[in-house]
Amino acid sequence: MRSSKDEREALADFAARYMVPSTDVVQEVERKVIGAVWGAIGFTTVAQADLIAERLDLTPEKLLMDVGTGRGWPGLYLAKRTGCEIVLSDLPIEGLQHALGRAEAESVTPLGAVVASARNLPFEKNSVDAIVHTDVLC
Repeated sequence: MRSSKDEREALADFAARYMVPSTDVVQEVERKVIGAVWGAIGFTTVAQADLIAERLDLTPEKLLMDVGTGRGWPGLYLAKRTGCEIVLSDLPIEGLQHALGRAEAESVTPLGAVVASARNLPFEKNSVDAIVHTDVLC
């Protein structure tokens, strides 16, 4: 499936955003608002991520897909907190590269990282137990 004009524009925009290093001010805002520093572009809080883990009943036996992974928040946090397996997916490879670096820092080993649009994910139906896509418009 071909990417849409909106996807191409979002890809270029987010690829550029991932190249800009985070500042101390941005990290402090993130710490105060989100409760953690991940270089996140969204605003899902730690408390909301904990609620997501509870609602999805994430356990070490579950496989979570993080659609629109970005730098890995909150998917990698959920995997570390619950022990669930995780697959990362996003359109800009630059975000996935950041997420894989963060996964290593958090001692989380994703089952995979896939460059793909949320409109056209290369996975079989029912191949994951849960999906998270916070701060993502699909």
